[in-house]
Amino acid sequence: MTAHPTTTTTDPRSAGILLTGAAILAWTGILVALADTDPATASFWRCVLALVVLGPWALAEQRRFGGVPLPVAGWALLSGVLLGADFLLWTRAVLDAGSGIANVVLNVQVVALPLIAWMVAGDRVPRRLVLAAPVLPGGIALAGGVLGAGAGGPEPVRGALLGTLAGIAYAGFLHLNRTASRRRPRHLVTPVALATVGAAVTCGTVGTLGGGIAVDLPAHTWAWLIVLALSGQVLAWVLIGRGSAGLAPGTTAALLLLHPVLSVLLGMLVLGETLTVWQAVGCVLVVGAVGWVARPGRRSRRRAAQSSTRSAPV
Repeated sequence: MTAHPTTTTTDPRSAGILLTGAAILAWTGILVALADTDPATASFWRCVLALVVLGPWALAEQRRFGGVPLPVAGWALLSGVLLGADFLLWTRAVLDAGSGIANVVLNVQVVALPLIAWMVAGDRVPRRLVLAAPVLPGGIALAGGVLGAGAGGPEPVRGALLGTLAGIAYAGFLHLNRTASRRRPRHLVTPVALATVGAAVTCGTVGTLGGGIAVDLPAHTWAWLIVLALSGQVLAWVLIGRGSAGLAPGTTAALLLLHPVLSVLLGMLVLGETLTVWQAVGCVLVVGAVGWVARPGRRSRRRAAQSSTRSAPV
């Protein structure tokens, strides 16, 4: 009889892996700004370049565990449509409001995900989410600069709104991708690769209808897009997925709040972005509300502690 490893305490190694992934993810807004191209082009090539790594990785996974059923592949591809919408909206938000603000308001996905699960699958909505819901719009509005904006982007209010919509689209992606992953738990990379294909098609279609996807890009733009694809689309999420496996959900959510906080600091240090006092207050409200909603309650912690003490046969 061997006890399962506990996930109620913070394993330093798992926490370090997850924090490394979150720190890498915090650079994505900076990389989008440095690439200096339109949202559709940046989003499309981000996906295509990532597939250079994800494609062979998914094929190797299928050779090991077998292919995925058609319905699972369909859910994963459909989730990619929402992921593509997230990329397009979020990239525009970065250009409009700055990297820091765009990454802060994107985190409304932590609140949007249980709402989508409630509407689609009838899952129970946590009480904390209901209580935090009135706070988030005010925080987003303040972060967007309704009471004055610093030097972050030319359209901070529009950027904050688009970043919020990106968070909702991302929550939809997470819900559908989770549906696919639960049906084939051994396939860790394949659902992500299929979702990236769906996102590439979505971004390519929108870009073509809206003026085309740029191909003749400067060398520095290609360089930053490659770094964006390999870091933000592949490496960061592999590290976050591996690290979160050894942590409790509440701990994972709390540690991931490093992402928006670090994004704001990086935007100031690398891009020269500045925030007004009211924008800083808005960022604190958004991050604080999201962290409070994501934090497990006493009942959840008690159940997790009980399950961690149970033993199972090898």
